[in-house]
Amino acid sequence: MNSMQRTLLWTTVLLLALTSQAAYSLTFIENVKGYTLNQQGKLITFTNIAFEDEFIIGINLSQEPGGIVTKIDGKGGVMLPGLIDAHGHILGLGQNLLEIDLRGSQSEDEAVKRVLEFVSAHASPTKRSTDETTQWLIGRGWNQVLWSTKAFPSKASLDDALKDRPVVLSRVDGHAIWVNSVALKLAGVDANTPSPAGGEIVKDKNGQPTGVLIDNAEYLVTKLIPKADVGQLSAQLDAASSHLLSLGITSVHDAGISKKGYDFYRQKAQAGELRFRIYAMLSATDPQINDMLAAGHIKTADDMLSIRSVKAYGDGALGSRGAALIEPYSDDKDNHGLLVTPQESLPSLFSQVLGANFQLNFHAIGDRSNRLALQQFAKTFQTFPENTERHRIEHAQVVAVEDIPLFKDLGIIPSMQPTHATSDMNMAEDRIGKARLKGAYAWRTFLDQGSRIAFGSDFPVELANAFHGLHAAVTRQSSENEPNMGWIPEEKVSIEDALRGFTLDAAYAGFQDDKLGTLEVGKRADFIFIDRDIFTVPSSDIRDTQVLETWINGLQVYAK
Repeated sequence: MNSMQRTLLWTTVLLLALTSQAAYSLTFIENVKGYTLNQQGKLITFTNIAFEDEFIIGINLSQEPGGIVTKIDGKGGVMLPGLIDAHGHILGLGQNLLEIDLRGSQSEDEAVKRVLEFVSAHASPTKRSTDETTQWLIGRGWNQVLWSTKAFPSKASLDDALKDRPVVLSRVDGHAIWVNSVALKLAGVDANTPSPAGGEIVKDKNGQPTGVLIDNAEYLVTKLIPKADVGQLSAQLDAASSHLLSLGITSVHDAGISKKGYDFYRQKAQAGELRFRIYAMLSATDPQINDMLAAGHIKTADDMLSIRSVKAYGDGALGSRGAALIEPYSDDKDNHGLLVTPQESLPSLFSQVLGANFQLNFHAIGDRSNRLALQQFAKTFQTFPENTERHRIEHAQVVAVEDIPLFKDLGIIPSMQPTHATSDMNMAEDRIGKARLKGAYAWRTFLDQGSRIAFGSDFPVELANAFHGLHAAVTRQSSENEPNMGWIPEEKVSIEDALRGFTLDAAYAGFQDDKLGTLEVGKRADFIFIDRDIFTVPSSDIRDTQVLETWINGLQVYAK
């Protein structure tokens, strides 16, 4: 063997050794206080976990496995499966983190003050496009229910503060916007502009627009806002990623993405640049929805991106009186709410989605919207009997009591957000009265009939912290732990059921329960360490839980 052959041989041996080492990385974490559900939903505890590369190979092992590359002392830390938020808006959260935050403002004046403070703090105002000369001011989070007046805001206060720049401020639920006269003028909205179907241009007694546009009327203005370019989408995703990982959220079901978002996520996934798992729902109203459906299901080998569902809107929100009700609002006797998607359009919409073998996730908050969705699912299942599993109603917030069993009968998953109940409890009875509350935010009733609930937060409508959701689900109390016994306490759930909604059943709702949602052999090593034992601390303390570490695919991606 000559020197050249010898060099080639040793190079080959070295490469094989390096390849073998890279492909075999067994990690063993011992001395943990671990909790997980098994596939049947039963809570189990464990003291150690072993995973090879991305996948779990054992928990509660009686002895250390051979071939350990990395051994970690968990120091008695509390370990849970990575949390899954079954309903959020990722890029909206990122945008919210980068733009004007009005959450918690206590008056219209305070909200305007925050806008001015943002302008003062940003010498180069936030733009949506590098070649856009009009400098739009964008914000979100106001909630007139928290204000002493309880009244919608007016363009007048914004006009006094900002006369030359268009301002668009979304209500906390995203179902209404508050704009100034500049924005209305750019949109051509005046006293003669009719409200579009499924929306309302709120007008004063003289017929003049007040500056508040509800549901489909928002588009009259928002269509003018320059679309985010790839650089800005990347900034939004990065901001959202850092925030979510710090909260122990390892996977999010993104509730409605455009074709631009679809392409963006696919590019990021292909480049290996997604930092948490995304289960994305296509927006039913996107002009290119048929092209996306024709492309079929998208699923990456590392399970970081999955696209196989469609988000459609049935109605608006309760706070802005846009939720569609069977009977009128208790505090607005002439108002039944809004159907964002007309009833006559439901058969074609449902057939379009189910016929393409996609999951349909239908936004329904009011009892009328929920009933129409359930009825249409039942009819469409007759046409497409091969696609009847794991469809969802997003929110399922106010449901006629007699309609609740239909969720179980039809196999429809109620995808619900616990903090909506604790945020809405100060106005829900005013909106719908006591009788209709019997079918509202009815988690325990759904669970008792055997439904699997996928829990989420609906961020940035609510804060993205899943421990706020766990606290709300268990206590039905506000952040101040009020009312004393909880609001409609009979609908509380156990901490085990609450965790299941944010792990196993959220994974089930995304057809991912074979890989995610629990810490079991063969599943991906997604887990978190937290600073307290949520199964033993007083329930009032669950909300304040802090995440110490977040791991995805067997790699630590966040440490406090």
